[in-house]
Amino acid sequence: MRLGINGSGLLAHPNLATLVDDIATNEQDGFESYWLAQTGQADALTIFAAHGDSGSTAALGTAVIPTWTIHPQMLAGQALTTQAAVGGRLILGIGLSHQPAIEDRWKMTWERPVRQMMDFLDVLQPLLAEGKASHDGHFWSFEGEYPRITDQPPKVMVAALGEQMLRLTGARADGTILWCVGPKTISEHIAPIINEAASNAGRDQPSIVCSLPVWVTDDPAPAREFIAKMLSIYAELPSYRRMLDIEGLHGLGELSLVGSEQEVADGIAAIASAGATDFTAVPMGGNPDEIARTRQTLIATQASLN
Repeated sequence: MRLGINGSGLLAHPNLATLVDDIATNEQDGFESYWLAQTGQADALTIFAAHGDSGSTAALGTAVIPTWTIHPQMLAGQALTTQAAVGGRLILGIGLSHQPAIEDRWKMTWERPVRQMMDFLDVLQPLLAEGKASHDGHFWSFEGEYPRITDQPPKVMVAALGEQMLRLTGARADGTILWCVGPKTISEHIAPIINEAASNAGRDQPSIVCSLPVWVTDDPAPAREFIAKMLSIYAELPSYRRMLDIEGLHGLGELSLVGSEQEVADGIAAIASAGATDFTAVPMGGNPDEIARTRQTLIATQASLN
């Protein structure tokens, strides 16, 4: 299993120099990937392009860009430009977002989400791979051809949790990006469905990228309480709620990897054994000592995987 860092926590107070420096630090520490959410007024692809081609082989992934708010032709151009800027390391992670965000925040209509993703991929993927697409869809359409800034398309991954989306992702994309998902859910639900769909489509085994908060501490109870309160919204969103129910847990306070160095390492090992190909940690800590211990534990775990 590959180990990476999800730096999306820094987007709570976004600063371009801080984010670019964090990417560089994690590359230097040997992590195999770095991920950013597309949220608020900070653009993940632009941040990666600002970091540029550092000579590192670490992948740079978006986790994830909502498909309801951008035309796939526009996203294809942005992704190819970023891919050229970072030396071919981009993973383009996309997802549907959630019905409350679509309807309440963006004032759009949530309908036929699987069809929406199918249409999006029908435009996006040919443009990335060939620079041209011809699709007349229910949600997204495009007819045309453009020269590409690079002939090396990025991998495309989809945030898939439900069975229909997992089957679509296995058949069409390079893998799935998970949140609010633990080892039981990966082994019993995620991995069997997406791997079967990929096999039936004659595709390589897809990546399964699991992301969770990680916090090394000698006092786990208040740490879990803090995570549960800060990230309580995720336990209320239907798609995540279904995953947490499979796990038999209420929320991220229970699911996050919190405890001693050994307990965190064991948690990462359990995720690997469940079938995840990648784990991307959201590092946390209540004080400088815990932050340093969390980071050192992740660095040591990464070293042990190589």
